[in-house]
Amino acid sequence: MARAAVLLLAVYAAAFAFRRLPLTAAAQELQMKVTINHSQISGTEDAVFDNLQKALEQFFNERQWTDLKFQEQERIQCSLNLTVSKYNRDENMFEATALIQANRPVYNASYVSTLYNNRDDAFQFQYAQFDQLNYNDETVDNQLTALAAYYAYLIIGLNLDSFSPLGGTDILQRCMNLANNAQNLAFPGWKSFEDSRNRFAIINDYLDEQMRPFRQLQYDYYRKGLDEMAANAERGRTEISSALELLKTAHENKPLSLLPQIWTDYKKTELGNIYKGKGTQKEKQAVYSLLMGINASQSTAWETINQ
Repeated sequence: MARAAVLLLAVYAAAFAFRRLPLTAAAQELQMKVTINHSQISGTEDAVFDNLQKALEQFFNERQWTDLKFQEQERIQCSLNLTVSKYNRDENMFEATALIQANRPVYNASYVSTLYNNRDDAFQFQYAQFDQLNYNDETVDNQLTALAAYYAYLIIGLNLDSFSPLGGTDILQRCMNLANNAQNLAFPGWKSFEDSRNRFAIINDYLDEQMRPFRQLQYDYYRKGLDEMAANAERGRTEISSALELLKTAHENKPLSLLPQIWTDYKKTELGNIYKGKGTQKEKQAVYSLLMGINASQSTAWETINQ
C-alpha cells in the first residue's frame, strides 16, 4: 500500500504541475457542500436534519481519503443535495433522493466544468441525532458512511483520471471494493447486476476493460481539450472532437452501459457552447451525429452544435 501511495502521489504531483502549485499536507481532498431539503417532512424539528448536514460535511471534508496531499486551492469542489421524502423518527430511518455533483476548474480560465453529476434515487439510511460517523474500508457495516465513502472515492478517482490517463485507477478500485463489501447491507442500490444505474453498476462500468476508452476520454477531454482552449481554442476543440470518438467506442463496446448517456446528459450545454458558431460544418456534423447516436434524448441541445 505504501508503494502504491507513493506512485499515486507522483501521478498527482505531475497532474497538478501545470498549476504551478506545490503539493503540501495543507488540506484534505474534498470540499463538499451538503444541503438537505426536508420540506416534505412535517412535524419534525429541524435539529436532526441540521445535525445530519453538519455531520456529513465534517465526514467528507475532514477525513483524509487517500495518501495524496492537497493544497486548499486543489480541493475538489463538490456538492451533495438530499431531498428527504420519508423520515421515521422511531427507527431513525431516512429515505431520500441524492444529487451528487463534482466540478473541475479549467486551466487559465475562470470557467468551472462539471466532472460528475448524477442522481441516486435509493439514498436510504439510518441516522440518529448526534451519531458519530466512522468508516473503515475493511468493515462496511453502516449504510450512511458507506454511501458517503462511495461517492468520495468515485469523485476523487474521476478527478485523478482527468489529470492523468487512468490516474484514478487505485482510488476507483477502492470504490469497487466498497461496493462489493456493501452487498450484504439491507439497503437498495448495492446489488450486483440488479440495476443498470445503481451504485454497483456505475463503478463496475468505470472499471470494465470494455469501458477503458471512456476513462481515457476523461483525460483527453479535460486535460488535452478544455485546458488547452484558453491558449488555443482551435486546438482544444480539435482535441475534444477526437476525445468524443472514445465516447463512441465505449458506447459500441458496451451498449448497455449508461455511463455515456449520463456523461452527455450533464455535458450537453457545455458541448453545445464549444461548437456553436465555431469549427467547420464537417466537424460540427460529425460531432452532432456522434452525440445523437449515443443520446438522442438530448437532441435539442445537439441542434445548437450546427448553429
